Amino acid sequence: MKPVKVSIAREKLEQDILAVAKRLFAQRGYGGVSLDHIAKAVGASKQNLLYYFPSKEALYRRVLHGVLDVWLSYMDALSQRPDDPEQALREYIAGKLRFSREHPDDSRVYANEVISGAPVFAAEIAERVIPSVQADVAIFNRWAERGLCRQVDGRHLMVLLWASTQVYADWSSQISLVLGKKELDEADFAAAEGLIVDMVLRTVLLPGSPDHDHATP
Repeated sequence: MKPVKVSIAREKLEQDILAVAKRLFAQRGYGGVSLDHIAKAVGASKQNLLYYFPSKEALYRRVLHGVLDVWLSYMDALSQRPDDPEQALREYIAGKLRFSREHPDDSRVYANEVISGAPVFAAEIAERVIPSVQADVAIFNRWAERGLCRQVDGRHLMVLLWASTQVYADWSSQISLVLGKKELDEADFAAAEGLIVDMVLRTVLLPGSPDHDHATP
């Protein structure tokens, strides 16, 4: 049984390293974090850290791959509702806001990388994110062709959806100041969801449709 216990302990330490690294990368960016910072925060030696991850870049890439795994899992709503743009958009916006609330460090790590020009992870973003965006744009185009919604530029719509939802993670401190609160709570995310859904549905759905005229739930 000893090898099993050792394996479990190693797995736990690896996950602890990833969790701490993600938090520090979210707070300070890639350039502001060293392996020494991470090792100290984990309570392990730098050599122990290097046993699991041979370099800071290798650790950073592993963190970002995990971030993308989670982020992309919240982007499936459009493909799950091929005949119902109204419900698909509601679920997509709700999921992206839930990602911002439940995984703020994930969002900030990704934002820091992109704001910096994606110096480390550009190839992976091109390989994993762009095809997902293209698939969602194709869905918007099919809806428009079938008369289920307006003809919109799906690329810009996706950018606006990301910006309006991920801001609640990436700029939560500023939003809290605007709202006069210490931190955002469930009611704030619910209010944001209602407003974003209303604006998006009024823009995307065809005028005169029941869903367009009664966009607010």
